Amino acid sequence: MDIQKSLIAEFDSETESTRKLLNAIPDGADFSWKPHDKSMTLGKLANHVTDTAGDWAVHTLTTDRLDWTPDMGPTTIPNKADLLANFEKKVAEAKSALAAMTPEKWDSHWKFVAGDQTWIDDTKFNVMRIWVLNHMIHHRAQLGVYLRLLGAKIPGMYGPSADEMPAEQPAEVA
Repeated sequence: MDIQKSLIAEFDSETESTRKLLNAIPDGADFSWKPHDKSMTLGKLANHVTDTAGDWAVHTLTTDRLDWTPDMGPTTIPNKADLLANFEKKVAEAKSALAAMTPEKWDSHWKFVAGDQTWIDDTKFNVMRIWVLNHMIHHRAQLGVYLRLLGAKIPGMYGPSADEMPAEQPAEVA
């Protein structure tokens, strides 16, 4: 099995699904809206999904360590059009970094450090799988719930969604 080809294919597939969901954000959506006091705002969550697909992947693939400080907070793009443009730019950078990986680099370690705390210390392969791909999918699912609550139609990620099914098809099948 070629790990490189597998991860590139999975990254392409998952970023395409993410692109579909980001495109489903209603035009003019209020990026300060949040469904609950403990929830992120729509804008913070959408930006986090974009950052995960882009910056997280690029840092993981091109460096051995990220020393995080509070001033490195998340991207705060306030509208859909600029968010999508940033997503495309960051995904292109991540794809380039992914294509440049060599087999021996996958076993090297990557650390995410905040002050004197190490939050992540794992192989680049595991960080790419868990903290980039799975993390993006997790927050993309949260974003789907936000969009549903806002009345937006949800595109299918792994087949048609309930919004894409014919009217005679029971919604619970999707």
